[in-house]
Amino acid sequence: MSVVSLDTAGGDGKVHDQVYDALADALIKGQIPPLNPVSLRTLAANLGVSPMPVREAVRRLIAEKALELQASNKRLRVPDLTEKRVLQLMKAREWVEPELAALATPRMTKDAIRRLRDDDAKLMKALSSGDVGGYMQANQDFHFCIYAQADADLFYDLARTLWLQVGPFMRVVFGRLGTVQLPKDHHQDMIAAFESGDPEAVRVSMQADVREGMEMMLDVIRSRAEPEPKRRRAQSK
Repeated sequence: MSVVSLDTAGGDGKVHDQVYDALADALIKGQIPPLNPVSLRTLAANLGVSPMPVREAVRRLIAEKALELQASNKRLRVPDLTEKRVLQLMKAREWVEPELAALATPRMTKDAIRRLRDDDAKLMKALSSGDVGGYMQANQDFHFCIYAQADADLFYDLARTLWLQVGPFMRVVFGRLGTVQLPKDHHQDMIAAFESGDPEAVRVSMQADVREGMEMMLDVIRSRAEPEPKRRRAQSK
């Protein structure tokens, strides 16, 4: 089964950078399922490259805690998320992403706002049609359009590292709940705040958007840990 292909990275540059970008993009989109072992050789075959650039990319992703190497069989997998880990990721995202959004406010151009509107329209279309992959792509495009406008490379890289760890589990959440059960996002509030040039309103909207998404993930993690009879009783209420 192909989990990733090199053309997801796009662009020019060195092969190992393209491989890293392709794997990172697949992780953010949730295309590599959590706890699903995959060999380095399989990844290299899917990408159509030799194992060497894949090995380099994997080392970076392990350092970023997006992948782990299983000692038992030397296969790679997305590590499991515990409640403690989700809470830490939520705190980190609630700090760095609202900060990026606030920094982006005075730099937000009309073209960037137009892209945000387009991304949000694609997101809403994906929601109504039950297209989980389309939803995740549009949501990623919306957020990183904002973060790119902040002109803060360190914060941008931090946000991307956090999304690498969150993406595979967001895909699980959306796959379990379906797009119709997702709460209303705060994208339109953010766009309005960008247009009025209000960084604090942008910050508040982004923080709420991040928190609600992470709380959904937390609910799924917690329900997974509940004993089956308790879960059935809760669902029957």
